Amino acid sequence: MSGAVDRPATHDDSTPGHAEPGHEVRGGKQPVPTMNVANVLTISRLALVPVFLFALFYGSGDDQAWRLIAAVLFAVASITDQVDGWVARRYGLITDFGKIADPIADKALTGSALVGLSLLGELPWWVTFVIAAREIGVTLLRFWVIKHGVIPASRGGKVKTMAQVLAIGLFLLPLPLALDPVRWVMMGIALLLTVATGVDYVVRAIRLRTVGMRVQGQ
Repeated sequence: MSGAVDRPATHDDSTPGHAEPGHEVRGGKQPVPTMNVANVLTISRLALVPVFLFALFYGSGDDQAWRLIAAVLFAVASITDQVDGWVARRYGLITDFGKIADPIADKALTGSALVGLSLLGELPWWVTFVIAAREIGVTLLRFWVIKHGVIPASRGGKVKTMAQVLAIGLFLLPLPLALDPVRWVMMGIALLLTVATGVDYVVRAIRLRTVGMRVQGQ
């Protein structure tokens, strides 16, 4: 025997690319925990969806107190949509999980509200279909051009989201019939922005894919 002492192999946690379970590595920096504040806010928004639907449908949607609760839940969930993105960017908490979960939570919230209002007979189904078609179409376009790059969110897209939230919120609130014109004007604005930004997204997606294919062909 050589007298040498056998020691177990050690593992250097500082090695780039290493991440503990439940963490993601970003650009060789310290691992970002998957369950961070931003992602917890995203998950909480998704968890609020069934609670929101319960409040919306309670008493066949005619109970004013529960309609107010539904509107408040929708508002709180919508606010978390703005907060979680800001927190993730401000504190470097961007993760692959967040990139997937955030849009899912957004569409689940907006989609459930629109479908719920249509089931209650308070919003025409064609309005729900137009908005849903736009959101699904944009998601498919993202996958279509993903290998060529990412289409950044436009200012119009952000305004569209705000208009949709305001319009849906007005339909959720137990407002008097005299304010119906206000509801429909806001929903009309949201629809116009939804269609316009959808067309803009298609144009930008085609341009990005065209440029990407040219670069690949060189």
